[in-house]
Amino acid sequence: MAHVPTSAVAAGGLVGGYAAARWTGKRPLGGVVLAAAGALAAREWHRRTSPTTTALLGAAYIAAFAASHPLAKKIGPWPAVFTAAAPMALASYLAADHRA
Repeated sequence: MAHVPTSAVAAGGLVGGYAAARWTGKRPLGGVVLAAAGALAAREWHRRTSPTTTALLGAAYIAAFAASHPLAKKIGPWPAVFTAAAPMALASYLAADHRA
């Protein structure tokens, strides 16, 4: 099986979830994209790291999503999404991807 870069999956889930909701006007569709990417990333985190690291990365994913909302009111939606996605990608890379 090919190596799935969880950093790209996690960041892509945040960006893709917002994009799906924004462009279709259907927020639940954005949630489906966000959840699907989160589930895929979590599966890979679980396979590559400890349960504790998996839980911490999962919490970081949810926190990044949540933090993007108030941040969007200050800097705009797209900058907020990218600002939230970047540290999530870095955390995922450092915790799970660079070891694989």
